[in-house]
Amino acid sequence: MRGFGMHSVGKVGWIEKDRPACGPLDAIIRPTMVAPCSSDTHVSHGGSGPHENLILGHEAVGIVDEVGSDVVTFAPGDYVVVPCVTPDWLCPGAQNARSTSHDVGPFGSFKLVGSKDGVMAEFFHVNLADANLTKLPEGVAPEAALMIVDMMSTGFHGAEVADITPGDTVVVIGIGPVGLMAIAGAALRGAGRLIAVGTRPAAIEVAKGYGATEIISYKHGPIDAQVRELTGGAGADRVIVAGGSADTLGQAIRMTRPTGIVSNINFFDITDKFSIPALDWGLGMADIDIRGSFCPGGAVRMAKLLDIVKYGRCDPTKIISHTFTGFDKMPAAFELMDVKAPDLIKPMVILDA
Repeated sequence: MRGFGMHSVGKVGWIEKDRPACGPLDAIIRPTMVAPCSSDTHVSHGGSGPHENLILGHEAVGIVDEVGSDVVTFAPGDYVVVPCVTPDWLCPGAQNARSTSHDVGPFGSFKLVGSKDGVMAEFFHVNLADANLTKLPEGVAPEAALMIVDMMSTGFHGAEVADITPGDTVVVIGIGPVGLMAIAGAALRGAGRLIAVGTRPAAIEVAKGYGATEIISYKHGPIDAQVRELTGGAGADRVIVAGGSADTLGQAIRMTRPTGIVSNINFFDITDKFSIPALDWGLGMADIDIRGSFCPGGAVRMAKLLDIVKYGRCDPTKIISHTFTGFDKMPAAFELMDVKAPDLIKPMVILDA
């Protein structure tokens, strides 16, 4: 089969591989829509370490092509939603009440691109199909489901980890697609004042549509100082980091009031190092929680997020800025995500047109 991926660090292109084998509990999916992600471009540049001949992509919806002998919920022909995180639920790490994302160590449940070939291919493999796939429900468009599998799941997770309570002042740093979904999630959890940090005009309009009450820009000075000024020196109750560099974490701490929470869902680079001056963290005793988390996976989470869309609570398709049609357009969509054109929010590729 053919797939698009990285031959080596910094070198991407088409790759020929054998069709993946299907285990007794697994499924083989033919993708009908895929969406390249900044995490994929990050991996292609070596941000998670060296990889060779790896098919990229972890955001897809598609049709079941084959199921293992012990799969009971799905059959060939089913249209399914595939979460970007597919835990091995038989591992103790995946049964941890706090997070299902680390079945065999950090990010262990992030198997597509993380430890095996991804979805930007003619076929891809999903482990433990009954626990990791969800049928596309009536009333949810495939493109909306595609935006759920990572962007909405990760963005909403940022709001969940921040433990937002009604009326909280919340800052979301970064208004890429994940940050925009974090804004939507924060609004649904009852945020009062909702400050977004970003500069792209198209994303700013979407951020306001999802509930951002104010927009600030790093171009106008240190963002932590701006937040402190806006809040009369008090700072925010909750800060969600959905973009930026290693220095952004320190800025997030400086704009958070004592007893607040910093929730990080940003994918930093393998070479990054964090430096947090003790004074910014109240000499270590400011009761500011710093939480970094990877979004949960599995069928139940997908079903719940699909219900949020089905019943009109959130429309994640607002983050789609570019649509490509045809399997051969995957390189163009990937390149757009890599160079981050000024009008880009999120691209998608329709494969079955």
